[in-house]
Amino acid sequence: MSQQRTGPTDGPDFPDLPEATVARLPEYLRALHHLSEEGHDTVSSEGLAAAAGVNSAKLRKDLSHLGRTGTRGVGYDVTLLIDQIEQVLGLTHRRGVALVGVGNLGHALAGYAGFGSRGFRIAALFDADHGRVGEQINGLVVRHIDQLPEIVLQEQISIAVIATPAHAAQHVADRLVAAGVRSVLNFAPCVLNVPEGVDVRKVDLAIELQILSFHEHRKSALTALPAPVPKTGRGEAEVAS
Repeated sequence: MSQQRTGPTDGPDFPDLPEATVARLPEYLRALHHLSEEGHDTVSSEGLAAAAGVNSAKLRKDLSHLGRTGTRGVGYDVTLLIDQIEQVLGLTHRRGVALVGVGNLGHALAGYAGFGSRGFRIAALFDADHGRVGEQINGLVVRHIDQLPEIVLQEQISIAVIATPAHAAQHVADRLVAAGVRSVLNFAPCVLNVPEGVDVRKVDLAIELQILSFHEHRKSALTALPAPVPKTGRGEAEVAS
């Protein structure tokens, strides 16, 4: 049975948040947990913003959506803010997650211990390869994907991770949706077509590397630019006679 944690909050139970704010809340939560582990009871907006890598004005606006404002001269209560953000993110109990595809990436994800501390548990592992079925990873037995509907129901799974090759991902997504899964984290390098009401988050490591490559390319191009001509007088370039 999952453990339920509750804590006091003084904001709305489920505020209507902008997507950009939702995307930043996990960063605030990570920073707050780190501060708590270091023994901090309170934190200023500037301190929390720096720890989360955002500017303080943006942080204050985000937290105002939760009905949370810091106390002047004191800051935010770390424990209360953790409780409130976890409440909004639906992390007051550990959510069961299904992982489909236990190749190299899936195997690594299945063995990652950090999910537990973030409010999730890998509840089931699936693969279509009979050679992998029966393998034990981090205490879980890999099941054949044909067992997906019964296990999703049994473990009350609503979130799944797809770590299959691209050619198999859409078929897997269809089977997950048919089994009742409504949220998918997709590591396969492809776009999934899902019905309305099903949320998909895509993680493509190659795309992230390509974006970094752009920044490296731009930095190299800027470094190669000639130095600007010095200005004199009224701003006109000095011309040698």
